[in-house]
Amino acid sequence: MNTDPTALLSPRGREILARLAAVDAVDAVDAVQAPAPGSELALATSLRREYPAGLVAAAMAQRELRAAAAAKFSRAARMLFTRGGYEQSSSELVARHRAARFPAAGRVADLCCGIGGDLIALAAGREVLAVDRDEVHVRLAMHNAGVYGVAGQVAACVADVRGIRFTGLGAVFIDPARRTDARGDGGGAGPGGRPGRGRFRAGVSEPPLDWCLALADHVPAVCVKAAPGLPAELIPAGWEAEFIADGRDLKEAVLWSPPLATATAGPAGPRRATILPGGDTLVAEPGEPVGVGEPGEYLLDPNPAVTRAGLVEDLARRVDGWKIDPQIAFIAMNKDTRTPFARTLRVLDSAPWNEKRFARRLRELGVGAADIRRRGLAGDVDQIRRRLRLAGPHRATVVITRAEDRPWGLICADPL
Repeated sequence: MNTDPTALLSPRGREILARLAAVDAVDAVDAVQAPAPGSELALATSLRREYPAGLVAAAMAQRELRAAAAAKFSRAARMLFTRGGYEQSSSELVARHRAARFPAAGRVADLCCGIGGDLIALAAGREVLAVDRDEVHVRLAMHNAGVYGVAGQVAACVADVRGIRFTGLGAVFIDPARRTDARGDGGGAGPGGRPGRGRFRAGVSEPPLDWCLALADHVPAVCVKAAPGLPAELIPAGWEAEFIADGRDLKEAVLWSPPLATATAGPAGPRRATILPGGDTLVAEPGEPVGVGEPGEYLLDPNPAVTRAGLVEDLARRVDGWKIDPQIAFIAMNKDTRTPFARTLRVLDSAPWNEKRFARRLRELGVGAADIRRRGLAGDVDQIRRRLRLAGPHRATVVITRAEDRPWGLICADPL
């Protein structure tokens, strides 16, 4: 059955979407009640009496995607998506942060534009050339740009990005499709196709990462969106790697060519950790090596963006802390310090790890629920949780790690 979302751009498509929006508005008012069993099927059956089955299927699929996309886009209820395009798209929050680093003037190319998540942010205040080989995605990107009132800033074309000319471009942004197979013919994911979920390695994006980086030979100002697991050895010298998190959820890595790089260079090159929604950024800072010692009264658990950027020691210097092990990304302190770059935990107990001792101590503290964080030691967290036999009214964080190369445990709570 054809569920092409571009069919919803027709008058009848817009009509059925309006019908569904009205139903959802009523549901929102009655949100205290669970949907009646079979209500979705009944709704689709009712609509098929008035509209073609394919159009109903496309509209119902779009309704589901819009609900999911509300976590990414403030105007998701008016946008159109494919499943693959939605999954790979950056959130509105991340896209706006990234777009703010591009020059305010000049024309920017958005290559492999997908459904237009980054296009919308880039086109706010500048002209954008949007390119994707998937005609469906290009049409949806233009529709979504219109939803945000920036379609007049966009020129779009359906093409393989490897065939475009770079004349008149001041900067390039590219979001290559991630894939895990050895195939692919370039320019973005196939119609409605899902991007691969494998670790970002050379050759597992389309276009390949090497081709994306070589764009700097044509337009010096280049930004490449990558997966957070991007291996450090794939980052060229002089390129800034920015790791972006929304809260403690690591979203992506972004590679900025030297003309756009603004982070100071650490041992591995320019690196930055950015924490949204506040936009706080951490970069390498010169300083003495951070000391190693036993845990203190407080433990800082760095944000995953800080860890991936290799900036744990830079954070430790900033907060005047020390590491509990040379290879473990925890920072110890004896004072209550709050930072957007880490979660602060108050240490209730700290000792060499012994499961029976810690189980007994947790029962004494009345801990019935625990967030178990294992770092640097082997072991199945679920099995450990069952063996601890937690019981009581309180919550805690149990850290199972290494301290100065010894198995170590900590029972922690949020600061007072």
